[in-house]
Amino acid sequence: MRAFQGSIMDHTAFPSAVATRHWHALGDGRVQCDACPRFCRLRPGQRGLCYVRANQDGAVVLTTWGRSSGFCVDPIEKKPLNHFLPGTPVLSFGTAGCNLACTFCQNWDISKSRARHTIADRADPETIARAARSLGARSVAYTYNDPTVFLEYAIDVAHACRASGIASVAVTAGYITAAARADFFPAMDAANVDLKAFSDDFYHRVCGARLAPVLDSLGWLRHETRVWLELTTLLIPGHNDSDAELEAMTRWVVDNLGADVPWHFTAFHPDWKMRDLPPTPRATLERAHAIARTNGVRHAYTGNVRDPERAATRCHACATLLIGRDGYRISAWHLTADGRCPRCHTPCPGRFEATPGDWGARRLPVQPGDFHA
Repeated sequence: MRAFQGSIMDHTAFPSAVATRHWHALGDGRVQCDACPRFCRLRPGQRGLCYVRANQDGAVVLTTWGRSSGFCVDPIEKKPLNHFLPGTPVLSFGTAGCNLACTFCQNWDISKSRARHTIADRADPETIARAARSLGARSVAYTYNDPTVFLEYAIDVAHACRASGIASVAVTAGYITAAARADFFPAMDAANVDLKAFSDDFYHRVCGARLAPVLDSLGWLRHETRVWLELTTLLIPGHNDSDAELEAMTRWVVDNLGADVPWHFTAFHPDWKMRDLPPTPRATLERAHAIARTNGVRHAYTGNVRDPERAATRCHACATLLIGRDGYRISAWHLTADGRCPRCHTPCPGRFEATPGDWGARRLPVQPGDFHA
């Protein structure tokens, strides 16, 4: 794959820059970033496509360590994660930049940002862990933009959180190299990975990426780690929502990841460079849900629409309602204390506690600076 040559910046030191591990020198003054399969080759002072990794003094540095685009306490279901600590609050944050170029990006104001004010919030890892604990958040989510581009910062925050009993959640496209993911994901407790389509043409044409590295990351996550995994696919009318693609994608997931990986089919709304398309019809979400269930996906969900029936978690063995949801609010809870169906005692896959959280659908913007020691 041809390496992207990022924009040339001035040769002054990048603010907030820290050293990174995943790069090597090319011997001609350039360095190659090895954090993602894009393998950007950077001249002195040059940034990669992600915008946040750059060549400074002959090494790749992360320019946004300790700088965020904002913090907010959300319901964990918004990530979306339905089988990981349901009902609990999660402290969410991101930085700027992204290593994909999705023309439909729903967070483009953050992921595509090049403005300093976007990453004006400053917080070191211990401050974030302290804020999460003080706010009652059970986890911290690395989201809004892809955490693989700020993996050193995310790992440092995750270690501080783990020391405080706070879990870490990666919301990611999974576009990361084998060496970098071996550093990044052991620090995570859960991940929601975007499987954006099941076509290499879609990934190349619409996202500026490739499908194979994402599938490789998914298989590795599922079989080589203990990270709780859920999937999300944003269904875009006319681009990744055909019966043939949904059939192939759902069969691959069941065959390669197993039937127990929860999957969220979510509605697209016109944004960024795809404003000429209509929103995803509800019928498309229902069709994708039906195809997934027919092909063996035990826990398929619809998202970005109000659909209590397809948002509910049921026992895959006897169809008993286990968790009811109305939007991001837990409306019913019938799991046993050890995470089983009360009727047939079949375990429900996930990371559950004896009782759910009661955070509901609230969204609470916060300033971690308020929680400095």
